[in-house]
Amino acid sequence: MIMSSLLSAALEAAHAAGKLQKEHFGSDLAVNEMLKHDIKLDLDVRSQELITEILLKHFPDHHILGEEGDAGTVGSDTQWIVDPIDGTVNYFYGIPHFCVSIAARHQGELVVGVIYDPIQDETWAVEKGGIPTLNGKPIRTSSRAHVSDAVVTVGFSKSRKALEASFDRFKRIAVDVRKTRMLGSAALALAYIACGRLDAYIEEQISDWDIAAGKLLLEAAGGDFNVTPSEVHPGKLFVYATNGKVDLSSYL
Repeated sequence: MIMSSLLSAALEAAHAAGKLQKEHFGSDLAVNEMLKHDIKLDLDVRSQELITEILLKHFPDHHILGEEGDAGTVGSDTQWIVDPIDGTVNYFYGIPHFCVSIAARHQGELVVGVIYDPIQDETWAVEKGGIPTLNGKPIRTSSRAHVSDAVVTVGFSKSRKALEASFDRFKRIAVDVRKTRMLGSAALALAYIACGRLDAYIEEQISDWDIAAGKLLLEAAGGDFNVTPSEVHPGKLFVYATNGKVDLSSYL
């Protein structure tokens, strides 16, 4: 399969941002804002600026929608959805579980997704209609279909209402599945389901840039991705994603 120019640009941008993040991992970091349940780093901004520079170099008429702001041509047929560091709190505390997430959406439809973990040097990539890969090798979701065999990650969001809803669901799921995990990166959660490491992911409130690349990747790998408006935070999303075989709908 010939790599599209969109995928090539996304890979270039993700690897450049990941290189920057790896160089600064474990060092003193400039904090732009310290929130109760989140941290905003100067490196988030720098990473998105680098991604934006690379993408607009290749496609100057495209629109960039990122966690750290917008750039480019609003109203363009092609929109890039960027989370420069998904797992910023992990990054700040020296926990090596974070990634760069970049997706491209053309005329409202996702067409490219790239997730890059610079610490593990793992790159997940997919194009619409293509084969999803991890470091160039094809991937599929796991074959596990029984709840009792499943490893599930539950995201714990940032508001009290979301946390309370998450705790209630977590208690019901944890006693029935093999294991639960709380990892701190939505994009990596979806990538891990896509390649068979995890079986499901649930989170009460999430943003489009956290999940856009992972959605395309997971569905291409055989998984199911369900998103609805968050009931605990207007403007955010509720996500329920699985390997396409295990059914946790009774816990929702």
